[in-house]
Amino acid sequence: MEEHRSSYRRRVLKTGAIEFSGGSLPCLIRNISQTGAAFEVTTPLWFPDTFALVVQSEHLRRLCRIVWRKERRIGVTFIDSQPS
Repeated sequence: MEEHRSSYRRRVLKTGAIEFSGGSLPCLIRNISQTGAAFEVTTPLWFPDTFALVVQSEHLRRLCRIVWRKERRIGVTFIDSQPS
């Protein structure tokens, strides 16, 4: 399989949270890079196409936009320029 991403994604298994409109949903981050991430949610509930992905263990909060969805797995691109 040929890689088309602009930066290498490292495989991880970390808990995170999707934050939007004052609420949050838990997620399991499967891979992450400087430009994006892929994660799984426990339920395919609706949430907006843009949100913040938070990884408490890494003190990371990044603004994201969904680029693909497949059942409970979601791929995002980071839309902020720097991690916060």
